[in-house]
Order: sequence, then C-alpha cells, then structure tokens
Amino acid sequence: MPFTLRTLLSTALVIALTGGLLTSPVGAQGKTEIHFWHAMTGQLGEAVDDLARQFNASQGQYEVKPLRKGTYPETLTAAIAAYRQKSHPHIVQVFDVGTQTMMLSGAVYPVYELMKEHGIAVDWKDFIAPVVGFYSKDGNLYSMPFNSSTPIFYYNKDAFEKAGLNPAKPPLTWKDVEAYSKKILASGAAKCGFSTGWPSWTMVENMHAWHDQPFATKRNGFDGLDVELLINREFGVKHIGQLAAWQKDGIYSYGGRQGAADPKFVNGDCAMYIQSSALIGGFTRGVKFQWGTSTLPHWGAPYKQATSIIGGATLWVLKGKSPAENKGTAQFLKFISDTPQQMWWHVNTGYLAISNSAVRNLEEGYHFVRNPNQYTAFAQLTGLPPKAPSGMAGKKPAPVKSERIATPNSQGIRLGNFVQIRDVIEAELENIFAGKKTTKQGLDDAVAKSNQLLKEFAAANKP
Repeated sequence: MPFTLRTLLSTALVIALTGGLLTSPVGAQGKTEIHFWHAMTGQLGEAVDDLARQFNASQGQYEVKPLRKGTYPETLTAAIAAYRQKSHPHIVQVFDVGTQTMMLSGAVYPVYELMKEHGIAVDWKDFIAPVVGFYSKDGNLYSMPFNSSTPIFYYNKDAFEKAGLNPAKPPLTWKDVEAYSKKILASGAAKCGFSTGWPSWTMVENMHAWHDQPFATKRNGFDGLDVELLINREFGVKHIGQLAAWQKDGIYSYGGRQGAADPKFVNGDCAMYIQSSALIGGFTRGVKFQWGTSTLPHWGAPYKQATSIIGGATLWVLKGKSPAENKGTAQFLKFISDTPQQMWWHVNTGYLAISNSAVRNLEEGYHFVRNPNQYTAFAQLTGLPPKAPSGMAGKKPAPVKSERIATPNSQGIRLGNFVQIRDVIEAELENIFAGKKTTKQGLDDAVAKSNQLLKEFAAANKP
C-alpha cells in the first residue's frame, strides 16, 4: 500500500510532524554514541535536534548527538582539523562548495560503500536526480543529501498591492523586476526594489546556470582539476553590471554576504528578495506581511533557460571509526532518507525532500497545491511548470518543458578551494557595487585570483 500524506496524518507520524517523537523515549545508557557536527541555527537547528531525537527514540542501540560547530566554513574547517587529530565526529554536515575538497580529502567513507558494507538497502534511483548527481562520482553517491535547497524569488504581496501591482503575478524577467521596483519606489511601498542573499551563489553561480552559461571550464569542474572561471565573459559582465547600475538608482540594495540581507526583506525595506528556499520555514513563522515565491528572473533571449543548481549541504561520514559505530551511522542515514522523515523534514524546514517517493506522497496529499511557496524550488530544479498543477492526486507530474532542462551548465559546480573562491568573488562584487572598480575589472580580478586558487588545489591533489 503506497504511503501517502493522508496516511501520514492518520497515523502516529502526525506526532512527528508537530515536533514530537516517533516512539516512546528510550534511555541512552548503554547506547553507542554517534557524533554529528552541523552548522544549523535557530529553527533549523531545532529541526536537526528533533530529527536526532526521533531516531534515538526509534531504536535502542544508538544515540545520535548533534552539535553545532559554527558556520558552514567553520564546521568544515573544524572537521578537517579534528580528523587530523583523530578526534573527529562520525558525521559532518558540509555545504555544497566543500564537495570537491571532501571527495579528495582522503578522510571520507563514501556513503554508498558504508551502506553496502553494512547490508543496508537504499534505493538510490529513488533520489531526485539533480540532488544525487551533484554529490556522486562515477555514478556512486559519496555523501547523503540532507538539507538541499536552491535560490528562489520572494516578494512582498502587501507592497505589491500598495504599489498597484498584482500580487498574484510576480515578475518573471529582470526587465519586470526593474519596472516593478520603480513602481514600488514611486508609491513608497518599500525603500528598495530588491536585495539578494549569498551573492555569489545567487547572482553569479545560479544566474549562469539559469541562463545556461558556463561558470567554469571542464564542465564546471566535473571533468577535471585543471579548471578556470568564465564569469568575466559577456553574460557575467552584463548581469553584474546591471546590478551595479541598479544599486546606484536605489532599485537594488546590496545587503552583505550569506544571510546578512535577510532583514531587508523581513522588515519590509525591500519588496523583493532572492535567497535560499530554505528560508521558507523561518519566513512562515517570522514574516508579518503576506508574501509569495516565484522562480528566478530571467534575461530572455538570446539566453536559454535551464534549471537552477542545488545548494545546501550533505552529510559526510568520516573514516576511522569502529564497525559498530559505522553501522549506527549507516542506520541513522537510512532513517533520515526514508519517506516519512523526508516528508517531515520538508514540511518543517522548507528544504527539499530528496526522494521521488516523498515528493510523490506530498503531491498526492495536495501539499504543494496548499503550500505553493514550497513548490517553487522543485519546479526550478526539475524543469516542471512554475506552479503546481491543481489536480496532482493520482496523476503523473506535468512533463518537463524542453526549454527548462538540466544542462552541463546547470548540473552544479565542483571546484577545489571553492570556499575561498566564493570569498574572492564576493569581495570583488563589493568593490563593484561600491564603485571602487568597474564591472569588468572586478570580474577580471575575481577570475585571476580564483584561477590561482584552482591551480594550487590541482597541484596539491595530483593523482
């Protein structure tokens, strides 16, 4: 019997959906401890703790102990340092830009090997292709997808109404964003048109993918370490140059790196915002005005429209633990990948469910019809229509549109030293937006500095 959302709500799993446990608590005494380092804060950190409690209560052999180690870069650095000192955790959460570093670190116990060696069956084919493909090598999954996301477009429906804009029709092109921003500013509905979070990820990496433009050579780094960036070509200069011009006009308001610009949207200062789909959970709880989501704006011809790329993080298993501990790690990873937990995770955090089974069950329960804001990210990654069809129950999802398919430019980016490269790009973006450098000079400098980092990584990781 297929597991549907209706079944979920009619069983004890409804307790889990509201933050409870799957079974009665079991004492931790005598359990094998599994240490799990992560970078989640606030409501997302609470969700991680809840997930661990659900697993701990579901069996009597193992106890997963989550511990936040700082930001994404800090968590990655701490894990590598701890591994060298043989004081590392069993599992560490690493964001997407650390993928190449982890794959070549020599510290990883690939998840496909972990599951196989401990006799734990996982239907890898059930995982969503854009997610599993990014974290695989030679067709094998190296880390367990966990908090997967992609950047989407958020907008303030109340501000749209005040400006005389239809709140049911968000802008679909960058020209629309400009026109909407001007109306919003003229009406006094907000202080700025739009802002962005994680600027390199949203405005450089994903904009290249969304417009089917290469970010780097060698298939964005998937085909080798001898790689160079391509962000200072025509498209990069056009897009970043327009952002800089809009910054001068007050249409665009740069708000800093990572999530530093979030308050600009939450407080109503900027009417539109491009940030991770993972913010849906927090926005649902904390934003006071009516808001919606939409797919990323596009420049139109002559650029094709592809898909956005995956972000967020995965869980990496580190070598050097006993077989008994590794078995517990494998059991936990299997637990979080199962359909009930995937549905719980998606509903409570806004992160993507990683399996087709979970997505199908959510569709059959009309979850996306009732919660269209959570559908946008799936649409972008898979090429599906931007709005959830109204009659998904018992039917196959709408076919992928040919103009919105994944391409080599939108499959993701796999570079060494990517954490440092992203810092370089964002530093140069700040120089451009502050008027200290022209767009071309800033991007040329970002490419030159990044290429040097790529050469150093390639030299340090020669076969």
